[in-house]
Amino acid sequence: PSSWRATLPCRPVSDLSPLGEPASNRPDVELRHFGAVSILFGDENGKYPDGNSLVIAGPDQRIIVDPSISVSRLGHAPGAPVDRVLISHAHEDHVAGLHLFDGLPVHVHHADAIGVRDGIDGLLEIYGLGAEISEAWRPELVDVFHVVARPDAQTFDDGQVFDLGGGNSATVVHLPGHTLGHCGLLVEPDGFFYVADVDLTGFGPYYGDAWSDLEAFERSLQRCRDIDARWFATFHHKGVIEGRADFLEQLEEFGSVIRRREDALMAFLAEPRSLDDIVKERFVYRPHVVSLFVDPVERRSAKLHLDRLLPSGLVNEIDPGRYRAVS
Repeated sequence: PSSWRATLPCRPVSDLSPLGEPASNRPDVELRHFGAVSILFGDENGKYPDGNSLVIAGPDQRIIVDPSISVSRLGHAPGAPVDRVLISHAHEDHVAGLHLFDGLPVHVHHADAIGVRDGIDGLLEIYGLGAEISEAWRPELVDVFHVVARPDAQTFDDGQVFDLGGGNSATVVHLPGHTLGHCGLLVEPDGFFYVADVDLTGFGPYYGDAWSDLEAFERSLQRCRDIDARWFATFHHKGVIEGRADFLEQLEEFGSVIRRREDALMAFLAEPRSLDDIVKERFVYRPHVVSLFVDPVERRSAKLHLDRLLPSGLVNEIDPGRYRAVS
């Protein structure tokens, strides 16, 4: 997911045919159909920096959702032209193909609008990485993700319905936490639920941006549990899961990462520790991961856990900036 953002070389995604079929030398990039939804699967099932982009089609409207690096390499939406673009949330990998759709309406949740309307500057505000890391990250946002500003982007809210004609619709499901405006889409009548970066990976939920919210993420996981569908789709890695029982099992494992991080943090705080100590210990990233983003993400994530452990009385601030679990 975008949560990894490791400083590893980005492998190019090969060109696709005009029909969206995979190039013969890239069998891992494919277009598959699920009722009204077609998915252009990216490199390694949408492994970051790539992703799995949706085209939702009805008799009256065709919508592309989260145009990825694969869409950018293709040079247009897979299959027939589209009428509008939906962005599930403002992260670089979800807008990598947006530059192709100048002139088409673009839609994003109002809470993430700055990340689409203001382009790179808006994204950097959402990330909250600090000036030095932001400037180091800026060239990759241009060269790899082709981020453009779309000041004309329109906003939506939870529950907005995009009518595609013929009884087909896509309804916005607000799932904040990853970002403030992170959203899924429920496509009916097919029963297809796109959960975007509730991506069910072993890494677990990512809430390391300045605009992330841990408790909102947990509420969003519950909302996902409450929605019945035939298919469940992620932007990264898992792709499409058929059947609610399988989805719920994977969602439970995904959400349990939050509890494991918090349990590990509580154990670490058996002795007084500073926030710098917590960052060095790493409760989000594995020790071998080398990235510009490790320290700020660890710091932000730890702060969110502490913000709820302190009022609960489970952790005390024994000195300014030093914390210890209550035994």
